[in-house]
Amino acid sequence: MARVVVDVMLKPEILDPQGQAVQRALPRLGFEGITDVRQGKRFELDLDGPVDEAALARIREMAGEFLANTVIEDFRVRVEEPEGAAAGEAAEEEVAR
Repeated sequence: MARVVVDVMLKPEILDPQGQAVQRALPRLGFEGITDVRQGKRFELDLDGPVDEAALARIREMAGEFLANTVIEDFRVRVEEPEGAAAGEAAEEEVAR
């Protein structure tokens, strides 16, 4: 089984009040040196069969129409390697801006 991950984040120019609240709370909890926090969403999609261009195209379409509000959010689609694969081998693809 293959896994595809869709990360959705607010665009940089969009205010992130939840991220700001976390950033302000960190020093009170003893976590110093964090200058910015942005909050986002992660979707993990397990696919039957191989992750080919057709499957990625369908996932990009789904992400752009359903998982992300592309007016205010960007998303990134990447294939996550199965457990036991060498670290850093995930294929990544920038999808929407």
